[in-house]
Amino acid sequence: MAKDNAITRMITGFRNCFKIPELRERIIFTLLVLAVCRLIAWVPIPGLDGVMLQDYFDGLREKQSEDGIGFLGIYSMFTGGAWERCSIGGLGIMPYISATIILQLMTPIIPRLSRLSREEGGRVKIMQIGRVMTLFLCLGQGYVMSLGWLNPGTVLQGFEGSLADGGIGYHLQTMMALTCGTMLLMWLGEQITERGIGNGVSLVITIGIVADLPRALPMVWEMFAPQDWTGADDAVNRGIFEGIGLVALLWFVVMGVVAVTQAQRKIPVQHAQRAVGRKVYAGGSSFMPLRVNYSGVMPLIFAQAILMFPGMVLRSLGSIEGYEQIFLSAATWFEAGHPFYYFTYALMIMFFAYFWVATTFNEIEIADNLKKNGGYIPGVRPGKATSDFLQKTMSRITFAGATFLVIVAIIPMLLGDALGIPFQVSQFFGGTSILIAVGVTLDTMRQMESYLLMRHYDGFLRKGRVRGRF
Repeated sequence: MAKDNAITRMITGFRNCFKIPELRERIIFTLLVLAVCRLIAWVPIPGLDGVMLQDYFDGLREKQSEDGIGFLGIYSMFTGGAWERCSIGGLGIMPYISATIILQLMTPIIPRLSRLSREEGGRVKIMQIGRVMTLFLCLGQGYVMSLGWLNPGTVLQGFEGSLADGGIGYHLQTMMALTCGTMLLMWLGEQITERGIGNGVSLVITIGIVADLPRALPMVWEMFAPQDWTGADDAVNRGIFEGIGLVALLWFVVMGVVAVTQAQRKIPVQHAQRAVGRKVYAGGSSFMPLRVNYSGVMPLIFAQAILMFPGMVLRSLGSIEGYEQIFLSAATWFEAGHPFYYFTYALMIMFFAYFWVATTFNEIEIADNLKKNGGYIPGVRPGKATSDFLQKTMSRITFAGATFLVIVAIIPMLLGDALGIPFQVSQFFGGTSILIAVGVTLDTMRQMESYLLMRHYDGFLRKGRVRGRF
């Protein structure tokens, strides 16, 4: 009965969204822009034979192997398969994300950026700097990608031949096409943020991840449906009960991700009564929310990006005559399925979780702001004692959040190794894809919920409220 009520509330909430003219226009605008983003992922770059690359990846999926894809397969997942098709959206929105991350990490270090972040209108200037950095990153990554497409066998095992004819014209054309595609995606994402609903850039990434669902569902059907239902002679039937077990696992993983994404430690803050001029501000109590998963999905992205290079370098060195066996054997240590890879991956996720908190969470500035505004944490002295308390508290909850990230990141790999499930299916049971999709969905629902509550409509959940992530 409770489940039926929850489903009814969800249906009623979606109906109410279209009763508000402004919210209805924003939803329709967002859907139309996301459809344009998907079209960009299908427009091919002139002069490139994307069919060869697509056939190569299709062959790997038929073998249910991820070894030959590695980080490039994960990158293709973020671009919604655009990289595999050699389309103008092959870079996706990732250069803009990289520029934003670089600026965020450099803001506490560079004094000028730190001052801009605190000035009125400084955020706009930082966004403009990010756009310029995105342009240069697109040009650099576009040139590297044009080289990769010219000789894919250097990074893709077993790939023979070239996707294009070389030449200066080819490189310039590919660089400009990829740069224009990324800048267009960035502009569309900003339009969604201003005129649509939700965070535009995050929705562009999410729609690319969800685009793999139509390709993953037939694989699930062939794996777990009875063979006489599929009609395929070579169907790998694992049993209907095993499929039900995986669906239950997916349900628990999503619930865990939702719980940890919204989990926060509430630090009580007491404000003393103070007088400013002739006005007297009464004291009160509030709380400071500290998110358990403060770093979000960034540690997984950093760890995957760095672990890609040792295997690629060792495989390249394996072509040296006389040392093939040594380097190729060492390269297997950095491939999914090897215990050393799992151990290193887990350690790097833990490290980057603490690194992200150390660079973005400024406990000294928070303690100073509390002291200036007449606030204090009960039982803790203002100043250095407050900053030490915040640092110690943040270290403890970061350990819990990083441990959760390790578990979620390893789940799809273990499923792929133990049950032979393709990466296109196992990615929805954990990893970066599920974290991004759940987080963006919660943010979008929170914004829609605020519109509904302002117009006195019922929301999606009981009591009409979706908790924010901050």
